[in-house]
Amino acid sequence: MFELKKALIAILVLLMLSVPIGVNALSPPLQAQTQSKALLLSSMNATAPMGNYAQQVVSYLKQGGYNVTYLADGAITIDFLLSHMNNYSIVIWRTNTDNSMRTNYWYIGEKINNKIQQRYASDFAAGWLSAHAGVIGMSSDFIKHHFGRNSLGRVKLLIFIGSYANSIATEFLAAGVSSVVFTSGVISLQNGLVDVLTASIMNYLAQGKDVESAVYETVSPFSQGQQPQDPLDSTYATPFWYIGDGSLTIV
Repeated sequence: MFELKKALIAILVLLMLSVPIGVNALSPPLQAQTQSKALLLSSMNATAPMGNYAQQVVSYLKQGGYNVTYLADGAITIDFLLSHMNNYSIVIWRTNTDNSMRTNYWYIGEKINNKIQQRYASDFAAGWLSAHAGVIGMSSDFIKHHFGRNSLGRVKLLIFIGSYANSIATEFLAAGVSSVVFTSGVISLQNGLVDVLTASIMNYLAQGKDVESAVYETVSPFSQGQQPQDPLDSTYATPFWYIGDGSLTIV
């Protein structure tokens, strides 16, 4: 009788081992999908604050599912741009220019100091960086020489806001950015008008519109003479446009 019980137990064990165990029981728990990241830079925030418009832009980005990093003025450093900008799917960079020696320099935000002068001595000597007015500015050649082909390949969309941004936009595209929205001509960061337009573009993008549609629907009210208008110039036409992939969507 005892031997019969042992035999039955052995048979039951073999049957249990022969039944496949569910994959979920053996597999480690699935990791949450990494959230997309966006970067908002305001290089001249101390003199021309972005104010509530920054909150609007951040809100639209979060609505689109992005984790947002917001940096202003001196928190934006050369080292950060070179090491981290390619870690973001969307970059919005709000700055303006300083013209020195017939070259346009877009303010980075970081203030000049001896350490930076020494580390990037060759860039200053070549005229790719400038420290006029105490704040470091970069030329289009700085982007050209420091961001090689596909070095910004993870950046789907760059919105670059500053006077004559059209003359540097092509360098970002060459570095691998899929689509660059830019301003052209001379712009002002005062009165908040450019920030209104930026927020409008982001609103359309967060709704699922592509880059071309988002820019056009922001631009078209001005082209048609509708409100809003620049309070200082009733003939004002918005300077925004884009290069690259106009069919790009961010959500």
